Amino acid sequence: MPDEPKTLDPAAPPARTTAYTATAVPTVGAGKPSAPDRSVAASPEGPMPVPGSASRWTLGLVTVGLVLAALNLRPAITSLGALLEEVSAGLHMSGSVAGVLTSVPPLCFAVFGITAPRLARRFGPAAVVCAGMAAIFVGLAARPFASGTAAFLAASALALMGIAVSNVLMPVIVKRYFPDRVGTMTGLYSMALALGTSVAAAATVPMTAALGGDWRVGLGIWAVVAALAVLPWIPLVRDRDRAGGRDRAPRTEKATAPAPRVTRSRTAWALGCFFGLQATGAYITMGWMPQIFRDAGVPASTAGVLLAVTMVMGVPLAFVIPRLATRMRNQGPIVVALGLCGLGGYTGLFFAPAAGAWVWAVLLGVSNCAFPLALTMIGMRSRTGVGVVRLSAFAQSVGYLISIPGPLLVGVLYQHSGGWGLPIALMGGLMVPQMIVGTLAGRDRTVEDEC
Repeated sequence: MPDEPKTLDPAAPPARTTAYTATAVPTVGAGKPSAPDRSVAASPEGPMPVPGSASRWTLGLVTVGLVLAALNLRPAITSLGALLEEVSAGLHMSGSVAGVLTSVPPLCFAVFGITAPRLARRFGPAAVVCAGMAAIFVGLAARPFASGTAAFLAASALALMGIAVSNVLMPVIVKRYFPDRVGTMTGLYSMALALGTSVAAAATVPMTAALGGDWRVGLGIWAVVAALAVLPWIPLVRDRDRAGGRDRAPRTEKATAPAPRVTRSRTAWALGCFFGLQATGAYITMGWMPQIFRDAGVPASTAGVLLAVTMVMGVPLAFVIPRLATRMRNQGPIVVALGLCGLGGYTGLFFAPAAGAWVWAVLLGVSNCAFPLALTMIGMRSRTGVGVVRLSAFAQSVGYLISIPGPLLVGVLYQHSGGWGLPIALMGGLMVPQMIVGTLAGRDRTVEDEC
């Protein structure tokens, strides 16, 4: 069992020492102490500041950077989902090729996400996230100029590469700068991510129509938002350079907390599978749900709004669920509750996609909040900074590899069956193993206990 949280003396002066320990700090909340934060204030990318050691300016800048970065982690995908029919027609794609296009995000996340820890060790996490935001900007700016499918995929892959490394490093940066507020900060950037996702889904179609109806303009406009996300990270990179280049982790952690071999941990594998199954559902939803509604007779603009409703459900829940999860020793009940919402949504899509469209959109939006829950569990399933970064890279890379076939298989089933019955049955069926592995991943243990 983990140690109980230590009571902090409010009269004591703020700590200024550089000796970092694995002291459990209660999450700021409604008066009731949370489960201990299983983090150590250090990471392989350098020592994480203990609470109070970083300036308010730095913490404020990191907060703004996290929010703006999170806003840009999904518009490249959901804006394409809203205009998938127009893009497919404009680039002469078949249903199978469009399925490949919707499978590119998880493929890029798996391939490039695994490189994030090494890049962060060499250049620092802030520099890598800054470069990631720049890659998103360049990719989104270049995509409208693609003359064929290959060029379009290449530009999309560049943007997705930036998203991939940022995906992995967001939990690491939270642990680095906010070790005593993991639930709160994870909820904040998860909420921003959901907001960016839903706004892109809702606004892309009407914005495209207002700008002349060209899908290339509708997709390219999101490059402007990505450009803004680069700005807060530049001072953080400069501060690190002035501090002497690559940070070094304290010797105490290297001596007492060797890097866990997460591949030997059952919890790590369960978390990776849970991440993969929830990502499968999320990317199928983002890539195909507007088309499901359009084929059921729902107008294109309404289908985009329905996708936005699904995504916007994550705005409040992505803030609430991580805070709730950190107050529970076992996150299994949350996993099951979200899975049952998903089953209900897919059942409704199967029997009455148009009649109950708004209800199904809400239920699937609640189900998709398994993503911030998975991010929170990554932070809770390791006691050390070394463990968090390795677990984050492992769980997300394994998870996105698992999710690759899902959107492609849905496209193939849709094309060859002539309808959405089989694809929706597949989506609903995947919720059962998701609940099983999520319950295993939510047990009160850490990867260090199993390695």
